[in-house]
Amino acid sequence: MQLIEHSEEYKSWIEELKTEIRKSQIKAAISVNQELLKLYWKMGKSISEKIKVANWGTSVVDNVSKDLRAHFQNQQGFSRSNLFSMRKWYEFYINPGLDIGKIQQLVGQIPWGQNILIVSKSKSLEEAIFYINKTIENNWSRTILAHQIDLGFYERAGKAITNFKDTLPEPQSELAVEILKDPYKFDFLTLSEKALEKDIEEQLVKHLTSFLLELGGGFSFVGRQVPLKIDNEDFYIDLLFYHIKLKYYIVIELKSVKFRAEYAGKMNFYLSAVDDLIKTRQENPSIGLLLCKAKSGVIAEYALRGTTQPIGVAEYEIIKSIPKELKTELPTIEAIEKELATIINKNNSGEMYN
Repeated sequence: MQLIEHSEEYKSWIEELKTEIRKSQIKAAISVNQELLKLYWKMGKSISEKIKVANWGTSVVDNVSKDLRAHFQNQQGFSRSNLFSMRKWYEFYINPGLDIGKIQQLVGQIPWGQNILIVSKSKSLEEAIFYINKTIENNWSRTILAHQIDLGFYERAGKAITNFKDTLPEPQSELAVEILKDPYKFDFLTLSEKALEKDIEEQLVKHLTSFLLELGGGFSFVGRQVPLKIDNEDFYIDLLFYHIKLKYYIVIELKSVKFRAEYAGKMNFYLSAVDDLIKTRQENPSIGLLLCKAKSGVIAEYALRGTTQPIGVAEYEIIKSIPKELKTELPTIEAIEKELATIINKNNSGEMYN
């Protein structure tokens, strides 16, 4: 007779229980974080009022820290610097026209460390809210958040030149604009100034995890040098991605030179082919991104004005290497390459459009 603990039904039941326990642990952790932030908000408000209204001065914070640490000896978070951080955090969001209740709900969704990092480095309320939403959306650790802030993600987001308003319906056009940047910063490449498209392409795939981090949340890599058979002729897309949340393909063409008007025509051709040959009826129209070494905004706008497909034009910069501490936050490229081996090992030969 088979023991109950060896039966498939029992094993399945145990896995269900484990799943429920994990869900409960996650909810508990979120709840603890929210309660802690509620406490810190109240303390920040109280400290701010005592310093400003009661005119006790900032030296009172030393006494508060000393008394609280003496009473709550097993609880961290009451150091002088952290109490000042609570005050700074509270005062950052105090604005007569601001819905404080909504702000408290928003900041309660990310850890204390990320909250303090954001208010310490943000120059405006809009920038802070932007980074809070991105942290929630992408589940950024403090290290990755700091890296994105240092690279000026806020200033670059949505800055690419596009024709999305003319080629995509709302709100899809607005969402598409938001996911593109200008410029893109490749701080993980080691290339010469005269690197060819093929060289850049190879290194972007080699450092795929870092490239995906720079592209932003929701991007999934489909392939490199993806072949298109059109009227018995072979064409090859440099890089093909898919945006999981927005449900459309993203064709990326790399140019190691300044943007030229004719690049838009070729991209228009590629997008028409992808929509006919790859996209399904359930998916949204594909969009294109031309990544160039440099561009003229006027020429790019004129070139896109007559195209029928949604296209964005942005520059890329090759800067210093990615910080060592950030590398530990990312999955290894070997792990991703193993999963994508059947895709990224395609034949690199074929027509290259320059």
